[in-house]
Amino acid sequence: MATRLPPQVSGRRPFWQRAVSRIAHLSFLATRPMTLGVRGVVIDEAGAVLLVKHSYVAGWHFPGGGVEPGETCETALSREILEEANVVVAPPMQLHGLYFNAHVSRRDHVAVYVVRRFRRLGEAKPNREILAARFFAPDALPDETTQGTRARLAEILGSQPLTTHW
Repeated sequence: MATRLPPQVSGRRPFWQRAVSRIAHLSFLATRPMTLGVRGVVIDEAGAVLLVKHSYVAGWHFPGGGVEPGETCETALSREILEEANVVVAPPMQLHGLYFNAHVSRRDHVAVYVVRRFRRLGEAKPNREILAARFFAPDALPDETTQGTRARLAEILGSQPLTTHW
């Protein structure tokens, strides 16, 4: 017959402590939610960078999106790059920086990764979300490339210092 240890000895907190902790956590999320997104700066052997054009927002951007509950940043980024550009990322990805994105909300943050190892599965077909996904030379970006995208690329290529705001 198994002996049941008291909570202090077994390492498990009593139910009421777990419940109070969970309620406090949910209250915090309701009053102070933070969103976390990821963007991938996918650079090919020739130095060209992958950009996507969305149907619902103007400009060309790095591929990426939101980190879902239970998902790591790297898993979210791999999923988003595959969905948006038909590109499979190979580890490792290099975290470039974490940015506060006040353009979206006062609670939005974006983790930017540099991806140099990947495999293209073919051309990405336009869909309801993504109108186009293409590689561009850094000195020949489309005119509609967003300022945030240009700034992150300049940081990565070394022509601008790293900042904390998107």
